[in-house]
Amino acid sequence: MSSSFFLKPGAAKQANKKRKNIAAKAKKGVTKPGKRTQNAAAPPPKKQRRAKVDDEEIASDDDEYGSEVDGDALTFSADEAEEAETPQDKRLRLAKQYLSEIERQEAERAEDRELSKSIEQRLQTEYLDSVGRLRRNIAGNIKSCIIESNLKHKLHHTPLCALALSADGKYLYAGAKSQYVLRWCTESGKVLGKCDVLPHREEPETGKKRRSHVIAICLSSDMKFMAIAEGGLHIQIWCPQTMKHVKTFKGHRDNVSALVFRKGTHELYSAAKDRSVKIWSLDELAYVESLFGHQTAVTSIDALSRERAITAGGSDCSLRIWKITEESQLIYNGHKDGIECVKLINDEHFVSGGVDGAISLWSALKKKPICTTQLAHGKGDNAVANWITAIAVVVNTDLIATGSCDGCVRLWQANPNARKLQQMNSISIGGFINGLTFNADGTKLYVAVGQEHRLGRWWRHKDARNNIVVVDIKLQSTTSK
Repeated sequence: MSSSFFLKPGAAKQANKKRKNIAAKAKKGVTKPGKRTQNAAAPPPKKQRRAKVDDEEIASDDDEYGSEVDGDALTFSADEAEEAETPQDKRLRLAKQYLSEIERQEAERAEDRELSKSIEQRLQTEYLDSVGRLRRNIAGNIKSCIIESNLKHKLHHTPLCALALSADGKYLYAGAKSQYVLRWCTESGKVLGKCDVLPHREEPETGKKRRSHVIAICLSSDMKFMAIAEGGLHIQIWCPQTMKHVKTFKGHRDNVSALVFRKGTHELYSAAKDRSVKIWSLDELAYVESLFGHQTAVTSIDALSRERAITAGGSDCSLRIWKITEESQLIYNGHKDGIECVKLINDEHFVSGGVDGAISLWSALKKKPICTTQLAHGKGDNAVANWITAIAVVVNTDLIATGSCDGCVRLWQANPNARKLQQMNSISIGGFINGLTFNADGTKLYVAVGQEHRLGRWWRHKDARNNIVVVDIKLQSTTSK
């Protein structure tokens, strides 16, 4: 035993008390079998189990085993993927995702930018076209010029004199040295209708009889009115769709020589051999006013969208731009002989052709031509220049077509900045070229051909045919400026 010397004071007494307490507790907990004392400790309450539902599915051992295996496999594969992807691979994957998102956003923005750019370009084109400042260079893109077809009808067995093409290019109206105006379908090449000007012609009280002669035709932009100069003093107004007569305008004192509608309006300008230019309102079917200034018969007239008209004075060798609202006029002189025809390229430039065989390019800001091409269609058998009988332009472009009696229609490129007219192509067509007209995009050229000049019978080409020649012009591309 250990000596009490090594114990703390009172340690033996505390040990004896502990032993006594343990023995007393043991005696109280002992009871006889089958009997329970009141002081006996009750057994701990059993846990209540939840009642099982009869139709509850009990998983089999195989399912439990399979689920445990699958869970372990998934856990293992995920852990393996996490362990396989290094921080560098993760950064690379996130960078690729970021770049793909940027590409998608930039593609959407590019589509929006392209759409807005196309809208802006269209609005700009429409605005420039409305103010007459649209510029397109198509003459340099001509690939070929081929005669596509010939339009001929028995009612037009005489020389063709005038052409007018609808704004959409679907219908062509033609007049000849006869009393009929024919309406052609440009797609099928068939005649859709005709009108006879003879019953509506009113002769002055002179007792002289004359031959019917449709010398000029023009159409309004909306195809509601067609004006016809039938070789006399009056202007007949027809409906181009129904080919019915509407009105006859009287006022000129000599034969009407040229007609034109102001673009987008029902305002009609007429020129005649009485040296006057008259303005008519088709909305009211009434006369408006007269313009005077030329010294000889007015041979040609043209107009665009502005309230201005340009005329050729024939033998007085002058061109005049009439500022109708300002009630003033601008005079241009340049040709050596009479001026036969004039056409506006745009509101700032125009081209003219004369009896002297010259073609002149003009600027509205200068009194003299920018450039002049002498003997544009050569000389005839009598060593006299072949005079320019017809001119056509594609408005707001650099493409010009001219005709004479030398057996060729020539295409020119107008370059006002370089001050030159350059011939681009030549189309062989025999006879007198009495009328020329382009469609809107310059891919079709319609030529009125006759054995005689539209104003007289000074010469006659017996080998020529009185018909309409359709020329197909192939363009590589068209660019806007």
